[in-house]
Amino acid sequence: MNKEDLRIVFMGTPEFAVGTLSALVEGGYNVVAVVTQPDKPVGRHGSVLRAPAVKEYALQKGIPVLQPEKMKDPAFVEQLRSYNPQLQAVVAFRMLPEVVWAMPEYGTFNVHAALLPLYRGAAPINWAIINGETETGVTTFFLDHEIDTGRIILQKKFPLPDDADVEYVYDGLMKLGAEAAIETVDAVIRGNGVVESVPQSEWVITEREGNCEDMREGLPAAPKIFKDNSRIEWNQPTKKVYDFVRGLSPIPTAWTEFQPLNAEQSNAAPLTMKVFRTRKVPQEECGKLGNAEPGTVVVDRKHLFVATSDGFVELLDIQLAGKKRMLAADFLNGFRIQDYSFN
Repeated sequence: MNKEDLRIVFMGTPEFAVGTLSALVEGGYNVVAVVTQPDKPVGRHGSVLRAPAVKEYALQKGIPVLQPEKMKDPAFVEQLRSYNPQLQAVVAFRMLPEVVWAMPEYGTFNVHAALLPLYRGAAPINWAIINGETETGVTTFFLDHEIDTGRIILQKKFPLPDDADVEYVYDGLMKLGAEAAIETVDAVIRGNGVVESVPQSEWVITEREGNCEDMREGLPAAPKIFKDNSRIEWNQPTKKVYDFVRGLSPIPTAWTEFQPLNAEQSNAAPLTMKVFRTRKVPQEECGKLGNAEPGTVVVDRKHLFVATSDGFVELLDIQLAGKKRMLAADFLNGFRIQDYSFN
């Protein structure tokens, strides 16, 4: 078997998936079709349809594109079957029914942006940063009946610097995921369809939080991020607040509300602020800012600080609702934030 003969169907939607698709196509692998989400309505009235990034790339390369509304639609299943896929590669796509993932003779593998079984779920990059991990990576695994639980084929690790945000990790894992996908396909080719894989229940998790134990309980998950769980809780330690902000930056973005302290404005609606970047204030600097309840605002010249449960963070890059993103120093030029307190 060689890469020109192996019939691959690729499934994915966002830009993150394009990294792997382009690596396959540019590498001379035989991608016979692409499956992606339907075009998405955008604009004020939803009158404009925007094609997924994967579709745009596939059309540029002359690859057939399938966009089913429902993955179990018999018409789609038959159309997919007509391409006679021998292997399916999935990156950042929806859950597949068995009739789809079990179709290829060599199986369907997924590229997941985490070191499984850690961070199963829809937002692994966000949660790894939010939880202050120092390392993440990508995993390729065969799909089965449950989400992100299939047999692991291979993993590649990626260090997480303390100042990394989602954009940095996203770009890094997009490249690493493409490398992992190519290695996985090559393993399929070398083995004539037979690839060594390990059940996640037998996968050893090492070097986590300073120990080398095989952890089976309490593994961190990666549920989808919503507005409700992207709100900053100021009664957390400084490091937690700092990691939370960078784990949601630049998208979907951590946010907070602040209320006026002036009694005359007590009935005014709270203002909403997105926070893109903060700085952990060292303990030696906290002394001059005084002792304050979490959420208390302190302004020192052109610096905007907010108290946490054990110190302060400095807000560096923010955006008021309805306004443009700006540096906190510029924001302070025209707003008396010290008259407010964050919730």
